Amino acid sequence: MTAAPAVRTIASVADAARARAAVDRVATDGGVPAVDRVRFRTALTARLRRCLGRGGAWELRIQVRPATAEQDGRVDVSLRPAGPRPPGPAGDEADDEPSLTCPLPHRPAEGGLGAGLPLSEALLRADEDTAAVLRLLDEREHLLRLHREELHQTNQGVLALHADLEAAARAQRALLDAERAARAEAERARRLLTFLGDASAAVTASLSHTAILRCLSALLVPEYAEHVDVWLFDEEHEEHEEKEDSEDGGGERPRAAPGPPGPGPEHPAAAVTAARTGRPQHAAPHPGNLPGVDDLPPAARSPRRPLLALPLAARRLLGVLTLTAPGPRFDADTTVMLVELARRVGIALDNARRYEQYRDTAETLQRAQLTDLPTVPGLLLAARYLPATRGLNIGGDWYDAFRQPDGSLLAVIGDVTGHGLHAAVVMGRLRTALRAYAVADDATPGRVLTQLHRMLRHLQPGLYATALIARIRPGEREVVWASAGHPPAVVRDDAGTVRVLDAKPGVMPCAYPDHVAGLPPGSSLVLYTDGLVERRARGIDPGIERLDRALAALSTPELEQDPDAAADALLKTLLYDSERDDDVCLLLCHAEAGPEPRGEAARSAGRAEPAAGGAARGSVEVIRREGGRRESL
Repeated sequence: MTAAPAVRTIASVADAARARAAVDRVATDGGVPAVDRVRFRTALTARLRRCLGRGGAWELRIQVRPATAEQDGRVDVSLRPAGPRPPGPAGDEADDEPSLTCPLPHRPAEGGLGAGLPLSEALLRADEDTAAVLRLLDEREHLLRLHREELHQTNQGVLALHADLEAAARAQRALLDAERAARAEAERARRLLTFLGDASAAVTASLSHTAILRCLSALLVPEYAEHVDVWLFDEEHEEHEEKEDSEDGGGERPRAAPGPPGPGPEHPAAAVTAARTGRPQHAAPHPGNLPGVDDLPPAARSPRRPLLALPLAARRLLGVLTLTAPGPRFDADTTVMLVELARRVGIALDNARRYEQYRDTAETLQRAQLTDLPTVPGLLLAARYLPATRGLNIGGDWYDAFRQPDGSLLAVIGDVTGHGLHAAVVMGRLRTALRAYAVADDATPGRVLTQLHRMLRHLQPGLYATALIARIRPGEREVVWASAGHPPAVVRDDAGTVRVLDAKPGVMPCAYPDHVAGLPPGSSLVLYTDGLVERRARGIDPGIERLDRALAALSTPELEQDPDAAADALLKTLLYDSERDDDVCLLLCHAEAGPEPRGEAARSAGRAEPAAGGAARGSVEVIRREGGRRESL
């Protein structure tokens, strides 16, 4: 428990001396070191002098606080006026100063505050503390002399080594300069290799000639070239080289152009020489002495700036890349990197050309096997096929429409897994087999799909396909359909209500049942492949709902007057906001509402590109597909 503070009245110098002696005794009994006692006593004396200088009576409060678990023991001393505050100099706030605090290592003896010491004894004790401080100062001065001597000796050693250090510093600077140059060279080589890797990845990421050349210009200008030109040879030049290869028996020979045009306003002499020799060429007022590059006189179009012509070659010479130097000359290391980049660009261009040839062949085969729409009384037909805008996703989607022996129309839509020539060939086989199975007297959509499934499992067990067949008899108000894992067909009635034709799969995976749906006059049946409605980020169901709304937006007069325009409107609505990752097939069958059938011109086959769509009319009635497993062919 903290004891009550001791209060002493200070009215004279003697009172101040006795009070200081009492505080000093508390600090001495508390085990405060002599130096700390002197500091504490000196601070207290300075405050006492200020108070005595202002006159009046003052109260000196001495509070001893024993040590606790939270804090150490200490003594607090504060001065306050005993009566009204005496006037003092302006800005003097001595009575507002915080208490003086001195830590007490030990608890002082009881009664130490009130006993006090005679002034003579307090003076002697103060002299003892002063002597202790002086001894400490003597020790510090002795240590300071020792340190000064040691510093002097160290300075002598430093001066003695200064000349050696200066020589070593000069040698170190030379080594650092050499290391800095080596690091700069290594960093430059690393930067060139990094650029070569990034540029190679960029030019090989696309299979489009235009994208590759645009990317190449963006990569090289302005850091590595002021201007870039690419001269690509035409197909006739390549066919000439292929003919020479076959005549040589496929042996190795220089890949040089047989006869590119001479120098002129279109191609500088260096580019022509590079095309003829198949070697990089450097044209400048001064020899470049670049590794693996031949030197030529300066170009007429760029007499002051060096010109570098690099062949673009893969299996054969495809063209020439011409670069104008961004500065006074081409660097040797940069030239080596540019020659290697030109080689990789040639490979990328060759891959793009092969890809385009393969894609064009697959698309041509695909279109050649698509049927011409027949003329059916009371029915209007329109079909569309659109290849994918990117990737090799062509060759798998197909449609067909033909009349059976009994006069009914069989409308077919299908999708073969895989793409390219193989998918197009398999699609042709399925189309031929389907027509053969449909000739039978008892051929229904479900039976045709079942037979097609068995044939596909026998000939191509690892291949999967989906298909939907719908049979429409002229004059009847219904459609018979069967599906093998294909996206569901949709029907729009004369009032604009849209229904989704979907049902649970059959009990047996190899047997597909027939389903019947109403198709009264004025109704439209739409068959399609998944490329029309499916998007990677959203799935197929939102796409089917968009198709429903687009079909409901068309009117019956629009469908009857121009079914081709209606098909284009559907394609435009569903494909305007995305690139086609897959090819698209659409088959539109409209049952005429009038008594007279339309002419053959209104039933012609579909065009290749969509046109504008119709106005928004009708309503959408989406019938959710039931759960269960979908079976494909």
